[in-house]
Amino acid sequence: MSRMGRKLSTAWRVFATGFVFVLFGVGALFISLTMFPLLRLSTFDSDVARKRIQRGMQLTFRLYMEVMRVLGILTYRVEGGARLREPGRLIVANHPTLLDVVLLVSQMPEVDCIVKRGLWRNPFLRWPVSWASYIPNSEGEELIEGCAKTLRRGHSLLVFPEGTRTVPGKPIRMQRGAAHIALAADCEILPVTITCDPPTLFKGNPWYRVPARRFHLDVVVGQPVPAGQFRREDEPPARSARRLTQWLLGYYGAAEAALAGSEIQERMVAVPDAAAADALPRRAILSGSGQ
Repeated sequence: MSRMGRKLSTAWRVFATGFVFVLFGVGALFISLTMFPLLRLSTFDSDVARKRIQRGMQLTFRLYMEVMRVLGILTYRVEGGARLREPGRLIVANHPTLLDVVLLVSQMPEVDCIVKRGLWRNPFLRWPVSWASYIPNSEGEELIEGCAKTLRRGHSLLVFPEGTRTVPGKPIRMQRGAAHIALAADCEILPVTITCDPPTLFKGNPWYRVPARRFHLDVVVGQPVPAGQFRREDEPPARSARRLTQWLLGYYGAAEAALAGSEIQERMVAVPDAAAADALPRRAILSGSGQ
């Protein structure tokens, strides 16, 4: 491609990216005032309404992803997507971009999410997030119990253990909240690895700073892992949570190493092992919440 062609391509993707961000804001307001209330009014059963609203969310996000693909902003691929649609699992994923939630929810007709507590004060969004049975991001035991309760009911729950988007080249920082939730619910953990090439829309990267070419999102859904295998008899919950968090750090660290061509680390991704987590050094926990 010529220099002029590259400049035109970049200018188009800056414009298209700005357009889809505006589309997201306007679209969210529109469906919150139209589609979601209609779906809620379509039944007296709150659980049926929850399923319909979450299905509507999936279809909306899938359409949004397709708009970005057609506009030439990105491409994406999902490997093992069928496992995302099996109920009752805690879906944990790394968080490299601003689009991770949109992409994952677009693959799942039913999934509960943790959202900002401030949305319950938003006059346009408070009812849709409530009807969808999303969980407010409260503190400590209240959040853990709310998440465990939704998993015990057989719902799936999407969680990002890092708590925020990552920055390329920086160490993975894993909080312990996801581990406490998994252990409290005694559920299966479904690890999901998301990669973005070239990196974009990461923490601190403004939307208009587009990469040199359209980026590709690759999602790999791992095998489910029982949370119970990280628990030891007569052991404090905090220690079990630390072991599980260490395993998650090892899992995503190994995934990064495998992408870089490390065959040694690749075995750890393919065959998760709770016992191996005990062998990881305690300093692997770079940050954590919950005691």
